[in-house]
Amino acid sequence: MTTPNEQERIQDAFEQKSWTEIKASSSWQIFKIMAEFVEGFEKLSRIGPCVSIFGSARTLPTNPYYGIAEEIAERLVRKGYGVITGGGPGIMEAGNKGARNAGGKSVGLNIDLPFEQSHNAFIDADKLLNFDYFFVRKLMFIKYAQGFIVLPGGFGTLDELFEALTLIQTHKIGKFPIILVGTSYWGGLMDWIRQTLLLSEHNISENDLSLFEVVDTAEEAVQRIEDFYSRFVLSPNF
Repeated sequence: MTTPNEQERIQDAFEQKSWTEIKASSSWQIFKIMAEFVEGFEKLSRIGPCVSIFGSARTLPTNPYYGIAEEIAERLVRKGYGVITGGGPGIMEAGNKGARNAGGKSVGLNIDLPFEQSHNAFIDADKLLNFDYFFVRKLMFIKYAQGFIVLPGGFGTLDELFEALTLIQTHKIGKFPIILVGTSYWGGLMDWIRQTLLLSEHNISENDLSLFEVVDTAEEAVQRIEDFYSRFVLSPNF
């Protein structure tokens, strides 16, 4: 966190820049954003069908959800899927570890965060991508995943979850399975969605509740992915 003096110096430096310089800097930023898109498209388009696993970076290996995430990844690999995670510690590490242990594809979409996240050791060397921009990273999660499996997490996990739900709800992307793991963790949110969003305020429709499912075990989570594609006679999009 910057101190008041540091903030003042930053503001002074910004004010000394001309509007032309600011616009030029923004224009060059476009090329960096484009480079992240190009690298992501080129690498991920060759990987094959994957499922994205989300959850907190703060989850310790002693937490039961860490073990569930690892088991989910192993089961997904045995069903022919690779695993995509955010590339960091916690639930992400567990997902990559499970994929590696089962001999499957282990993808990490890491985000550069000062003094916070570094990628875990279980990502395939040729399947690690580093991003500066959250919006580019989130697009890669959605574009190249056959489904989302969401374990307990914080703001970042919720952001990724609701981004996918919004895109499906508004028909910007085709429907794919979104599975939340842990009824005790997600129960309060599910009650609020039904009671407040749907029944009290009418901000969603009844059909929107079918965009996701809540389960408790690794077996159930992976089975829901399998059921989705068999029910709609679909194949993964690769």
